[in-house]
Amino acid sequence: MTLLHHLTGAPPGMTTRALMLRLSTIGTVLAGAAGSLAYAGGWLSPGALTPALVIDRFEQVNGPHLGFRRNHAKGLCVAGSFASNGTGARLSKASVFSAGRVTRVAGRVALAGGQPYAADAGTTVRSLALRFPLPDGEEWRTGMNNIPVFPVRTPEAFYEQLLAAKPDPATGKPDPERMKAFFAAHPESVKATGLIKARTITSGFADSTFWSLNAFRFTAADGHVTPVRWAFVPELQATQETAAQASQTDKNYLFDDFVAQLQREPLRWHLIVTLGQTSDATADATLPWPADRERVDVGTLTLTDAAPEEAGNCRDINFDPLVLPEGIAPSGDPLLSARSAAYFRSSTRRAGEEKSASAVPATTTRGPGL
Repeated sequence: MTLLHHLTGAPPGMTTRALMLRLSTIGTVLAGAAGSLAYAGGWLSPGALTPALVIDRFEQVNGPHLGFRRNHAKGLCVAGSFASNGTGARLSKASVFSAGRVTRVAGRVALAGGQPYAADAGTTVRSLALRFPLPDGEEWRTGMNNIPVFPVRTPEAFYEQLLAAKPDPATGKPDPERMKAFFAAHPESVKATGLIKARTITSGFADSTFWSLNAFRFTAADGHVTPVRWAFVPELQATQETAAQASQTDKNYLFDDFVAQLQREPLRWHLIVTLGQTSDATADATLPWPADRERVDVGTLTLTDAAPEEAGNCRDINFDPLVLPEGIAPSGDPLLSARSAAYFRSSTRRAGEEKSASAVPATTTRGPGL
């Protein structure tokens, strides 16, 4: 695999011309939208928070784990397809929403945190990241979590929260006084944390809803722009995690259960797009939108395979949320540019590091893998 293939996450067989088109598309998005958002978030101001400092903070809190992502370090590669039902075409000209289109999808399910060998826990935030390869070298990459809002509003608050929530070695829990001081300085995080704690902790990945958290903008073929958030909602009925599950000694029980479910049958989620109105917050991921906003089912994600992370699969994909096709654009949320820049820093840092075996053992794989 060439350096260009590695940087873009492209398949080995892609031609140089297609690779350059992909780089051009990604570069346009990052140089335009991400650049302006980075300025808005203060990332280009002298002495301000930088992506390197954020990644350094993850390492300070979690310790060194070379070769792994600095956040959502424990994960498993997945693959499947997305079938558009055509209803999204009125909202966005992105080809992924064309009626009848079926797109192969590569992705990753993971747990938040920077310690790849930590035992699974139901309360740990779960994530689903997806990469949709599209015609003409375009891509859509998205990373979502099973929480309805994000706990902080700005990159600076996120940086502070990382240290405030660092477990005390003596107790295994965050220092109460540090957390008290953090919440006093960030009252918006108090409300957001309340919403996160109030959510139902489901039995696993397969019955979890994964939210985009940040707002985006869809542009239709006629130029109409709609603020949106989206979620992948499972076809499986959500069931609450049981006490027996929570007390399991299997440190990988969430991943093992997920693979066992995949072995029995494909797993499906519906992509539900929520349409915002002018009064809805698009630059503050701590604020939920009103429950009466219109929701549109635009297609179905079907996952069929899972495999441990290794060279050439999801291990080496940067699920940058600002890699977007024409028809999907970022909102003014400063967290989007922060995520993009931090993901890139994490990706380039771990690319030069020696790789360890997947944190989720190979015994949990399904079929020939990805």
